[in-house]
Amino acid sequence: MDKKNYGFTTTILHGDRQKTIEQGSLHKPVHTSVAFGYTDARQLAAVFQGREPGFRYGRQGNPTVSALEEKVNKMEGGVATLCFATGMAAIGAVFQGLLRAGDHVVSSSFLFGNTNSLWQTVAGQGVGVDFVDATEVANVAAALKENTRIVFVETIANPRTQIADLKRIGELCAAKGILYIVDNTMTTPYLFLPKTVGAGLVINSLTKSIAGHGNALGGALTDTGAYDWTRFPNIFENYRKAAPAMWGITQIRAKGLRDFGASLGPEAAHHIAVGAETLALRMERTCANAKAVAEMLAADPRVAAVHYPGLTSHPQHGIATELFRSYGSLFSFELQDGIDPFDYLNRLKVAVPASNLGDTRTLVIPVAHTIFFEMGAERRASMGIAESLIRVSAGIEDTADLVDDFRNALDG
Repeated sequence: MDKKNYGFTTTILHGDRQKTIEQGSLHKPVHTSVAFGYTDARQLAAVFQGREPGFRYGRQGNPTVSALEEKVNKMEGGVATLCFATGMAAIGAVFQGLLRAGDHVVSSSFLFGNTNSLWQTVAGQGVGVDFVDATEVANVAAALKENTRIVFVETIANPRTQIADLKRIGELCAAKGILYIVDNTMTTPYLFLPKTVGAGLVINSLTKSIAGHGNALGGALTDTGAYDWTRFPNIFENYRKAAPAMWGITQIRAKGLRDFGASLGPEAAHHIAVGAETLALRMERTCANAKAVAEMLAADPRVAAVHYPGLTSHPQHGIATELFRSYGSLFSFELQDGIDPFDYLNRLKVAVPASNLGDTRTLVIPVAHTIFFEMGAERRASMGIAESLIRVSAGIEDTADLVDDFRNALDG
C-alpha cells in the first residue's frame, strides 16, 4: 500500500496492518503491560539512550499507543506524533516542554474555556501571555515581542465559531521564526491540514470527532515538519543530538510526557483508533446536519443570531470556504429575548444536554451557565458569549429528525 497514494479513509483503515500484527489481527491488539523485557541488557540501554527503537516503560508509550500515534501522524501528514491522556494534556505538554520563565506567547482570545484557564496558569508562572483577536493578522503582529516564542490559535473557536486568519498568521510566524501552533480539534485533519498554512505543531483532542463515540479520552500533538527547530532557543543540549527536525518532539516527549506523566492508556488508545476509521464518514454527516439545522434556525425570527461558518453571513465564511473541506459540526445560536434557553433545551427530544463535542449524538449546552461560567461575565462579554448562547455539536442522526427537533422546540 505504501507504493500508492491512497485516500484518507483507506489509509487510516488499513494503516495498522502495514506492519506485522500478531495472529493476522486487523487491529493492533491492546497491550496492557507497563514493562518491556529484553534478553540483552545492552539493547535495553540502547533503547533508553535512543540508539535503538523499542519501548522503555508504559508512561512513555506502548505498542497500542504507538500504533495510534502513527495513525494520527498519517492523518496530519506529520513527521512525528505524541499521544496523551487528554487534549488538554497535549496542550499542557507543549508549555511544560518548551516554555521558560520570561518567554512570551500570543494567543487567540477566542479559546476553549479550559485552554483559556490553562493560559492564566501559565501566565502566573512567569510566561507573558497576550490575548488578541486572531481573526485579523494585524492584531497578532502588533502583539509580537522579541521574546515571543509561540503563537497559538484554534481553527474554529468554541463556541462562537470565529476563525483565525490562519494562512496569514502562518506567513507572519514563518518570517519571524516563531513557532506556530494550531488546535485542529474543531476541524479535524479530514477537513483541514494546519501544516498547509505553516503550523509547526498541531493539537487534536482525540476525545472529540477523531474517536467520535464519546467513549474514550485522549489527545495528540503532531510535529508537521514545517518549523525550523534550530531557531527555537529553548531546546536543551542533550535533545540536540538527533536530527533538528526531531528536536522539538523529542524534548516534549521527555519533558511533557515522561516527566509530566499525562500518558494515554492502551485501552483508550484502542477505542480511539477504531473510532478514527470512520472519521471521514462521520464528518460528512455531522457537517451536513450542522449546516441544515443552522440554516433553519437562521431563517426563524425567534432566533436572534446563529454562529456557523457555513452561513454566508458569518464574518469568516470566505476563509472557511477557501481552507476547509466543509464548515464543521459545531455551531451556536442565541434566542430572542423572552425565550428561556433552559426551557428551550428541555423541550428537545433528540438532542442531548451534555458537555462533550464530536459525538455520534447531537449534544447541546447553555454556554454561559456551564463551560464558560467560571471565567465571569466580563470575560464572557469580551469573547462575545451571550448569556443566552446555546452550543450545538451536531451528531449523525437523520437530518430531518434533527431539523424537526430544533424547530419543534421553538414552537413550545
